[in-house]
Amino acid sequence: MVKIERSFPAPSSLAKEAAKKNGSYEKPDVVEQLKEDFHNKCYICGLKNLQDPQVEHLLPHKNGKYHERKFDWNNLFWSCGHCNGVKNQRKYDFGILDCCKIDPEQEIIFRLKQNDIELLSRADIPDAETARAMELIMEVFNLKNTGLRVYKSDMRLKELQKEMNLLFDNLEKLKEAPASGILLQKLRVLLKRESAFAAFKRCYVKEHLSDYPELTAFIQ
Repeated sequence: MVKIERSFPAPSSLAKEAAKKNGSYEKPDVVEQLKEDFHNKCYICGLKNLQDPQVEHLLPHKNGKYHERKFDWNNLFWSCGHCNGVKNQRKYDFGILDCCKIDPEQEIIFRLKQNDIELLSRADIPDAETARAMELIMEVFNLKNTGLRVYKSDMRLKELQKEMNLLFDNLEKLKEAPASGILLQKLRVLLKRESAFAAFKRCYVKEHLSDYPELTAFIQ
């Protein structure tokens, strides 16, 4: 989960559809703007180039019960089907950290520990939204209460491991050639917020910045 810059104004179809009895919040202009703003990444797990994207509501509209939430541009997020399904639990009804308003990297430490992830709050006691976001992220990588969730959780962990290994390989090469423009360019791309699982990669470099001072500008 990384900071997302939501673009404005809101897609024009939202106001039109909100006035209808059975309006849709998934018109093409909404989908395209969300896809671009969120870099076609699930805002929860960080998986990129989604094959099953969904328009997710930060605060649930409960089948239209909360009409204002259903068409509120600030409440619409780009998610994968797996994460949206896991988030559809009552304990998340009061919302999680809004990554369009708050930088998750300022609130949470993201780590990959061998075959699992570790999330730590930067505050002694995290606020409720941050705590729920941390619980949700842990679940989308670990929840295995159905056969499909076993597969989807494991797949995300494997993709995260691949991305981290790519980072580690390039960091090792950088030690041997710290002035290599090609390596620095590769690492710049890997550490952009637009990249897959960016929070984990950026956090690792931040925690090892003394070893890689040349990367400081890439994690601002």
